[in-house]
Amino acid sequence: MSALVLALAAGAVIGLALGALGGGGSVLAVPALIYLLGFSPVGATTASLVIVTTTSATALVAHARDGNVRWRTGLLFAAAGIGPAMLGSALAARIPAAVLTAAFAVVAGLAALRMLRARPAAEGPVTVRPGRAAAVGAGLGAVTGVLGVGGGFLAVPALVGVLGLQMRNAVGTSLLVITVNSLAALATRAGTVEGLDWAVVGPFIGAAILGAWDGKRLSVKVSGHTLQRIFALVLLAVAAFMLLDAVL
Repeated sequence: MSALVLALAAGAVIGLALGALGGGGSVLAVPALIYLLGFSPVGATTASLVIVTTTSATALVAHARDGNVRWRTGLLFAAAGIGPAMLGSALAARIPAAVLTAAFAVVAGLAALRMLRARPAAEGPVTVRPGRAAAVGAGLGAVTGVLGVGGGFLAVPALVGVLGLQMRNAVGTSLLVITVNSLAALATRAGTVEGLDWAVVGPFIGAAILGAWDGKRLSVKVSGHTLQRIFALVLLAVAAFMLLDAVL
């Protein structure tokens, strides 16, 4: 199968997850780029940031139209992660490929298990603790910088549990957080972007953008809990494969 076809297929799946769940699809971008398209771990994280930034910004527009983005909350949450995202991005180039792959697999596996165990969000408001919110935002930024993912698979639970947003608002607001964090991480890798294979990355982005719009429509028809469980099982399998590949 040609690289173009693989890039289009992977991009569509990742965009679909981003649009429907407000995150999660980006955590599949790195393994897709490494194992399907032959990118190095460092190159894959850089390409992933480009893909995630563009796709998240596009999906953000769709959710903002429906009034599902809490701009002030999202920007405050994301601001705490900008510094760690830039620091983590600079650190990623110094981490051995096997270690980077193993770390990604562990984070992805933990995220998948969290998704499988997650319960529906409560309807009532949750008291916001600014210190805790800042700590979670900073941690999310660090993950974004080092691993090249937007962090939406962690942002949505954090926005619900820490800041008290309802699920629909958390999905939309997470896209704002992902976009800001990804841009911050990408800023430190500007010199490596030119070396990407744009014949692959370009179609990947295009398919992801179209998939994100479809994902937004899908989120209205299928319960978020069902989508989340399906995605978590796929993510768990990918994480196990990556961890075995890094260790063996």
